[in-house]
Parts: sequence; structure tokens; C-alpha cells
Amino acid sequence: MNFQPRMNNKISGFHVVGDLRRRHWNGIVADLWDVECAPNAGGFYVGQDPRIFIVLEAEGGGNCNLKVAPSARGMVQSDHRHAISYVPAGMELWAEVVDLSFVRHLDLHFDIDILRQRLADEFDSQPVETPRLMFDDPRIMSLAELIAAECANPQPLHDLYGDGLSLALIIDLFKVNRPQPRKRSQLAAWQLRRVTDYIDENCLRSIRLEELAGLTGLSQSHFSHAFKATTGLAPHQWQMNARLERAKNILRKHDTPLTAIAAETGFADQAHFTRVFRKNVGTTPARWRKMTRD
Repeated sequence: MNFQPRMNNKISGFHVVGDLRRRHWNGIVADLWDVECAPNAGGFYVGQDPRIFIVLEAEGGGNCNLKVAPSARGMVQSDHRHAISYVPAGMELWAEVVDLSFVRHLDLHFDIDILRQRLADEFDSQPVETPRLMFDDPRIMSLAELIAAECANPQPLHDLYGDGLSLALIIDLFKVNRPQPRKRSQLAAWQLRRVTDYIDENCLRSIRLEELAGLTGLSQSHFSHAFKATTGLAPHQWQMNARLERAKNILRKHDTPLTAIAAETGFADQAHFTRVFRKNVGTTPARWRKMTRD
């Protein structure tokens, strides 16, 4: 998707060295900057999209102050070379570089809606809306170095490489966990008993799913999922097993021909009966009869 970061700023005392190196991925834009800093350079920034700002290299004293408004009393100060900041969309950020002469930094802008779609809506809104200024994280720094190298690469690798690194960094930053599988609701004991009794009594004819769902007061889709969650079998398989149990009972006690058993237990013909029996029991009806009588 063609995502373009939207940023307003008013700064002074910064001079970009060389060209901006920018890469576009799916909902993510990575910018690599080399910037010379005059004494007390600074200004403010506000973006319409979330942004991750990562200092990769710094020369000079290393002091940099950040605050969320020019009149704000509190500020965050960094005196280490590598600093990571996460700035939510729409948050104004004021910066003052005290005694740095050069900074190389990586900016990751991203479209939160696109990433929510890619990560199956697993983003928690609270961390996405909470700023984190001037922190250090070795894993994020390692990923940032690889992303920066890819931005600077004159022969870029496949887009999946940079996209995967950037997505991994964002997942790590927000601690996006693996989605838990949804647990299907199960049938109540009375619902299961009513349905299985009904199937056992009517298994020789074709039972419609609508009939079974009506016994439980559930929609057909809800009932079908709940029945399988409760029994481990689909309703039609439960009915097939009921037919096979009737067939086994006849095979065990009587010498009824297989054609007659097939007709009596609801199968189309002897071939159908034999095929289903072998698939579910593991042997043919004739062999099963012989084994149970020996």
C-alpha cells in the first residue's frame, strides 16, 4: 500500500548531510537521516501518523532534551548516544540539542490502520497512544541498525526483508502477543442429550441440520460449531456412527445379508455400506462379523 508520512515541523540549527534515504513498505516508511547540528539547535515536530525515532550515531556531548510542549515543566534528557523515542500520532514534540555536532537517526512512520489489518487487530490501543521518550532497548537497536543498512543499500534486497525487519521492530516495541485461538462455546448438557437422543432415534433417515439446531434454540452455524466443540465430531459424523453401531449390532447377532443390513441401516447400497464401514472401523463388515464371532 502506498503510505506517505504526514509531518509538520519548525526547526533551526540542523543541516541535512547528503540525501534522505527513504524506503516504502506495506504501511511503513523508513527514513535514514544524517544531520549536522549547530549549538542549541532545536524546534518542534508534530506528525499525523505514529513515529519511532531512533538515534543510531551521535557526535559531541550527547545532551538532548525533549518535552511535549514548550511551556511544559518536565522534560526528558538523554546523555547516551543511542536513544529510542516513540511518538504517537498528533503529539507535539519539542527538542533541544545542547551540544551535539552530528546525528544519524532512523525514523519509522507507520499507518496504524494498515498494521492493525496485518496483525489481525492485535494492537492494544493504550501503548499505541502512549509516548515513550528516550529509552534504550538492545533488540530494537539491533533491528534498527539492519533497517538503516537496508535504507542505505544501493542495491536493496527484496521488499519482504525490510518490511519484515520493520514489522518485527514494531511488534517488539508494542509487545504484540500471538493471538490466542478463540474457544468455541460448548453445548449445555441438556442440549447435547436432546440432540444425541434425537440422532440415535432418527439416524436411519437424513437429518437436516436445521432440525438439530432447533432442538437447542441455536442458529445452525452456532450449533454446528458448538456440537463439534463438545463432542469432537460434526453432527453428520455422529449420525454416521449411530448407523454403524446399529449395523454392528446386526452383524454381531444375526446372519442377515449385507445388502439387507445396508438397506436397514440407511446406506444407499452394499458398496456404500462397505466403504463407510471400512473407513470408520478399519475393516469390511464381513471380516468384522467373522472376527466378533470367532
